[in-house]
Amino acid sequence: MSIDQWAISVMETLGVFGAALLVAIESLFPPIPSELILPLAGFTASRGSFDLVSVIIATTIGSLVGAVVLYYLGRAIGEERLVHLANRIPFMSGADVTKTMGWFHRFGPVAVLIGRFIPIVRSLISIPAGIDRMRLWLFLLLTAIGSGIWNTLFVVLGFVLGENWVVVEDIASRYSRAVLVIAIIVVVAFIAWRVVRLVRRRRAEDEAPTPPQP
Repeated sequence: MSIDQWAISVMETLGVFGAALLVAIESLFPPIPSELILPLAGFTASRGSFDLVSVIIATTIGSLVGAVVLYYLGRAIGEERLVHLANRIPFMSGADVTKTMGWFHRFGPVAVLIGRFIPIVRSLISIPAGIDRMRLWLFLLLTAIGSGIWNTLFVVLGFVLGENWVVVEDIASRYSRAVLVIAIIVVVAFIAWRVVRLVRRRRAEDEAPTPPQP
């Protein structure tokens, strides 16, 4: 059974609860794409398994549940522990974490809202929100707005297209792949930049004059 057949089976068996469950799982495990689950939810609604408004509400609740789990995971990790971990990872440092969290503390609400429209980021953005201890009501509000818009778009498209819901999934998959490629390029560029800095620093240390011995 393919993942789309399995997802349809879950939603037809459990109704809108099944749709909410699948979206919550997708929020926790980004490899399961919402770009597949949400159009399928709309398609399943078009077959009369549940109404459109109910599935939009249910999927948004599912997004909130997954986001809250990751938010509290971030709170449990904390910035101090993350800094300590970063210092033990090659090409990273605790200073990077401190700078990033400083940026997030300033622009966190915007990052959480916009992040809901970016594949992979839409799940992971909940973790720094938890680390930064963003006010829970604000986090829930921004997540509900962002995820609500995202979910409504894909569910309605799946509902309208019916059997042709795969058109949405195909376009969204291309968007997701483009984002993934950009993310890989950024990571590779960051590692290369850190390697160059490390090499230059060691070269400078080797070339520095040795202080005279007393």
